[in-house]
Amino acid sequence: MGQAMTRAFLTAGHPVTVWNRTPGRADGVVAEGAKLAATPADAVESSELVIVSLTDYQAMYDIFGDATGSLGGRTLVNLSSDTPDRSRAAATWAAGHNATFLTGGVMVPAPLVGTDASYIFYSGPDLVMKRHEAALSLLGAPKYLGADPGLAQLMYQAQLTVFLTTLSGLMHATAMLGSAGMKATQALPELLLFTDSIGAIVRAGEETPGAALDAGEHPGALSTVTMMGATSDHIVETSASLGLDPALPEAVQAHYRRAIKDGHGGDNWTRIIDGIRDPR
Repeated sequence: MGQAMTRAFLTAGHPVTVWNRTPGRADGVVAEGAKLAATPADAVESSELVIVSLTDYQAMYDIFGDATGSLGGRTLVNLSSDTPDRSRAAATWAAGHNATFLTGGVMVPAPLVGTDASYIFYSGPDLVMKRHEAALSLLGAPKYLGADPGLAQLMYQAQLTVFLTTLSGLMHATAMLGSAGMKATQALPELLLFTDSIGAIVRAGEETPGAALDAGEHPGALSTVTMMGATSDHIVETSASLGLDPALPEAVQAHYRRAIKDGHGGDNWTRIIDGIRDPR
């Protein structure tokens, strides 16, 4: 990801100084015009805008352990994945070193960084975001969520919740079909067609997706908790008969059983959000 970001900046004619924890990994971008810093402090001191893309926030603390004195007066943009609370703690940490802090969540894989398909969620001080928006736009369309440094991370984790759950669902479904001898090359094209249609299914009957949810309304005209719950029961039973890991289908089943137990069987499937919000 760091290499992709560096190349996006270089392609736009923006000077970039890089540092990597693993010697040699920056060789490619250095050959393309990036300047290699000898230390994290040298990298920080090369620009007012400092961008990090790491495994997690602890990696940032580890790297800047001896370089915090160089952070003063600079803007630190962390595009790493972690929790919203750790993002907020990092903003406080940065302020303690006289630096401003922006949280970012990159919503595309590395090959798409810097393309028209790329977009990144940001949160942090509005004025800081505006000051660096032009440079950050080179990585992808910036979507600013507000001053709370945890917001961008929360949106990132929410997006990845959908992504990772869908990926697990695809693999579970592929395993189900594989038990009957169907190869993934047969199964996945059909499953992906259905995956692509989910957005349309969720939008059906509602001009603004989520409006009914915000109003606390769950009309069961198109589907009900009872109907979807019965389907979840069948998936659990089928998975068990095939000897597959029941964790994912049982988790989904639990959402519907809770809603039915609470007397909401006739409501739309969206009613399961109550149990997710309050798992008791």
